[in-house]
Amino acid sequence: MSGSDGTARAPHATDWRETALYEPVKTFLEAQGFAVKGEICGCDAVGLRVGEPPLIVVAELKLSFTLELVLQAVDRMRGADIVYLAVAASRRGRDQDQRVTRLCRLLGVGLLAVDLRLDLVAVLCEPVPYRPRPNLPLRRRLVKEHTMRQGDPTAGGSSRQPIMTAYRQRALACAAAMRDAGARPRDLRHLAEDAGTILSRNVYGWFERERPGHYRLSDQGRAMIAVAAGEITTSA
Repeated sequence: MSGSDGTARAPHATDWRETALYEPVKTFLEAQGFAVKGEICGCDAVGLRVGEPPLIVVAELKLSFTLELVLQAVDRMRGADIVYLAVAASRRGRDQDQRVTRLCRLLGVGLLAVDLRLDLVAVLCEPVPYRPRPNLPLRRRLVKEHTMRQGDPTAGGSSRQPIMTAYRQRALACAAAMRDAGARPRDLRHLAEDAGTILSRNVYGWFERERPGHYRLSDQGRAMIAVAAGEITTSA
């Protein structure tokens, strides 16, 4: 990136997006033994460490420290064992304000400053073992979605594209298997145990019932498969 005189200039904070924080934070958490995936149940990054029950860490990402980020931390504390707030490192921003560090300690959350130019993470505040009453349903949803999602298809902080949830992955697998012919739910259970529910609910509009217990791809489903296979472009 260069200035008006053609000389290189360092990216300004406004040049970055929140997703730029994800990989450095993911690397930081993985170094602590967590398996990390982005955009799980509304959380920017969720890490699991093997155990019974598993240890859950949630990281919320923002380019700067805001009230909304604090409110997100308060929500996440009921579903996670450890909560980190990650912001872009600055020279004069809120991350340099000692009152912010004290607030995080009071809440019991960690604070990370991410140098986006060097992809380095500095720990400004460690999370302390303060625990509110746990939200067990949220914990179960976090673990289930993290475990069932294949790979890590969505970077934390994404907001402008559909999130590749585990449910969407299973629906895509069913649709791909039905590309050339219809199918019954039981024919697809090796791909998705809940194939019957996926076909009947038809959340994405990809399926239609030919007759009781037998489904085929809808026109929308065929178009989706064609785009995914590269046979047409989104601009066609």
